[in-house]
Amino acid sequence: MKRLDECLHQPVLPVLIIEDAAKAVALATALQAGGLNAIEVTFRTQAAAESIRRIREALPGLMVGAGTVVTLEQAAAALDSGATFGLAPGLDPEIIAQFHARGVPFVPGVMTPSEIQQGIRLGCLCQKFFPAETCGGGAQLKAMAAPFKSFGVRFCPTGGIHLGNMNSYLAMKEVFTVGGSWLATAEQIAGEKWEEVTRQVRLSLASASVPPSERLLKNIILF
Repeated sequence: MKRLDECLHQPVLPVLIIEDAAKAVALATALQAGGLNAIEVTFRTQAAAESIRRIREALPGLMVGAGTVVTLEQAAAALDSGATFGLAPGLDPEIIAQFHARGVPFVPGVMTPSEIQQGIRLGCLCQKFFPAETCGGGAQLKAMAAPFKSFGVRFCPTGGIHLGNMNSYLAMKEVFTVGGSWLATAEQIAGEKWEEVTRQVRLSLASASVPPSERLLKNIILF
């Protein structure tokens, strides 16, 4: 099982709340057209599992993560739908074990050194710092991550992150990507504004302060 940061070659990860699975493939296509190779579909709606299944069938080259996985039932539904990785706002050893048993990487949510340490013990070297902005932002993450540097733990900050502040996190070597809903808003999804979504992704990728060697530049078309 590979670490997620070894597979996720993009500085931003869209956090998607999909109410209607019929819109899932068009949305994923728009995000992929902007230059992304991975997306997160959150289990905040009943349409999550079906959305993941449809996207995986239509766009097999796209990594589709299951986000906000907080119950064992959701974990099973995410895995059965073909999710290629999982994420959660918190840390649940049983959910982590369920994903790892299927060889699927999982990114638990952490906001304390104790949770980071527990995540390491459970084999999660990629962790989600959530909610990032209200928990002290980049300064807090840097301070918490320092004692665990030798373990190679890396983070995906999520919560209150947008185009205007994402680079304060991406400048940190402990961060491998940032997650956010600004890449495809609820209004854009409801209105099927796919061209807007693609433009936002391109702008975000072009604005991200990461070395070119760590981005899929061949997929980015600047405008």
